[in-house]
Amino acid sequence: MDSKAGSRYPEVYAGWKRDPEGFWAEAAKSIDWVEAPKKIFDKDAGVYGRWFPDAVCNTCYNAIDRHVKAGRGAQNAIIYDSPVTGTKRAFTYAELQAEVTTLAAMLKDFGVGRGDRVILYMPMVPEALFAMYACARIGAIHSVVFGGFAAKELATRIDDAKPKMILTASCGIEVARVIPYKPLLDEAIKLSTHKPQDVLLLQRPQLEASMITGRDHDWGALLAAARRDGKTADCVPLLATDPLYILYTSGTTGIPKGVVRDNGGHMVALHWSMKNIYGIEPGEVFWAASDIGWVVGHSYIVYAPLFTGCTSILYEGKPVGTPDAGAFWRVCAEHGVAALFTAPTAFRAIKKEDPNAKMLAGHDLSKFRTLFLAGERADPDTIQWAEKILKVPVIDHWWQTETGWTIAGNPVGLGQMTVKYGSSSVPMPGYDIDILDENGKPVGPGKMGSIAVKLPLPPSCLPTLWQQDDRFHESYLAEFPGYYKTADAGFRDEDGYVFIMSRTDDIINVAGHRLSTGGMEEILSAHPDVAECAVVGIKDELKGEVPCGFIVLKTGVNRHPSEIEKEVVALVREKIGPVAAFKVAITVSRLPKTRSGKILRGTMKKIADRDAWNMPATIDDPAILDEIATALRGRGLGI
Repeated sequence: MDSKAGSRYPEVYAGWKRDPEGFWAEAAKSIDWVEAPKKIFDKDAGVYGRWFPDAVCNTCYNAIDRHVKAGRGAQNAIIYDSPVTGTKRAFTYAELQAEVTTLAAMLKDFGVGRGDRVILYMPMVPEALFAMYACARIGAIHSVVFGGFAAKELATRIDDAKPKMILTASCGIEVARVIPYKPLLDEAIKLSTHKPQDVLLLQRPQLEASMITGRDHDWGALLAAARRDGKTADCVPLLATDPLYILYTSGTTGIPKGVVRDNGGHMVALHWSMKNIYGIEPGEVFWAASDIGWVVGHSYIVYAPLFTGCTSILYEGKPVGTPDAGAFWRVCAEHGVAALFTAPTAFRAIKKEDPNAKMLAGHDLSKFRTLFLAGERADPDTIQWAEKILKVPVIDHWWQTETGWTIAGNPVGLGQMTVKYGSSSVPMPGYDIDILDENGKPVGPGKMGSIAVKLPLPPSCLPTLWQQDDRFHESYLAEFPGYYKTADAGFRDEDGYVFIMSRTDDIINVAGHRLSTGGMEEILSAHPDVAECAVVGIKDELKGEVPCGFIVLKTGVNRHPSEIEKEVVALVREKIGPVAAFKVAITVSRLPKTRSGKILRGTMKKIADRDAWNMPATIDDPAILDEIATALRGRGLGI
């Protein structure tokens, strides 16, 4: 194992492997339990087993109340920094406790209780965090839907989660653009079969939203009344195996996959990760520059920093444009950030705008120790540029919505390992990784294959999908019995370092957001003039990947192809939202296929990416690939 002298990783990982239950029993001592676990793992519970099945706990208590009780009440818990509104606010642990207990009481007044679902369709404002903690406090299951999703996407999540209530705001703000949320929410509820009983609406000063009498309630007015009446709500004891939240991840077709996170295992693994992976101690400032709609926001804005007694940054802005490419440096200097966790896309954007890092000058980053990157593959150029300008370790690591924390990384808290560019480093305790061939057999070092994790998965990983055990098994466990299928492809080197090379399915990564090309193809094919289509992710310097759609028009269509291309682009943006970054549709006369009719998306992608490719043995007509290359050249893409 290649490591820097002094890293404790090899012995810690070996210790976990020798005694997995003993390892997690020790880690569990860092959590305050109502009833501590006597049984660490039950292999007969759930789909593949459950962690801490007899324990009783409360996530909100561990994030907030225990720190107030321990004397951290005057320490900042959350710092809200919003360059798009010119607002900065800090909330101490004691102030946060007051906000959350009041909001929890408000939710209870609406009849929300243990096991009820609450959808949050919120921008990056403190009230969104208060709502997540308030749900956790009373045992309600929150499901945060990223504010950039279109009404149809929100409607599918409403129908799957069946929330008793939805919490929203009048608008979100993207740089200088105000995005009204209420019309999107109203349309989603109109489209959904399930109708939530109540909507709690936070009116933001940038835009006042209309209210529907009887269903919609003013957040501010109810909050003022609850404070006046002194309403509070205590933490509800919950089983460690009770769901804390549902977070939807992209599926190829139909119903989205609702990843379930439990209370107990989530706390244990995330608390362990803060010290051992990120090297962060209580009282320090940690910043995950993500959105609460994504798993990074859940794990490392909302929960893990507070489990540890840290200060967490909630940033409503962008790496560039709010106001410039020096935004991240300002935040780090102003708030004394010790570690920043963001997507490589953010640093590609900063590098593009300020290649010589002139805007770094004058910012005191003396407290800044480490930059962590995840969400997509971190290209060596970006890592090396960041190392050069920041003069601190730049650590790539790999994990998924499904796991909630690092699968493979470089555990700074255990002593930094050697950085290998292009690798997310080594598996963390809990993850026993194999690279498998098509028959599910492990392959040797340096050989590409499907990356899979031996069961059972460690604490915090999804125990199932929301009310879909069979789909969970089919999606993740069936292809390689005894393993969890990550749907990523890659290899391990002689030192055990993991290299993630691509997805094995049709999910593409756009600026750290996992999006389904299959879902986009459904939208393209729904256009009345489109006969068939294919969407592939092509390399993009800024976003990592962007989707490119190829469409074949129906015979007899006499409109100009450019008109139809504009329409299908608009359709994708309407149905999925701007987050899809879908801007290019190319009309072609036919698509390359195998003799059995399978579209050769992988080869099309290689042509567009200017990668080396071989003629597929099963192709029906090799001349079609020349036609694809010509079409791409006509748009300034491909060879």
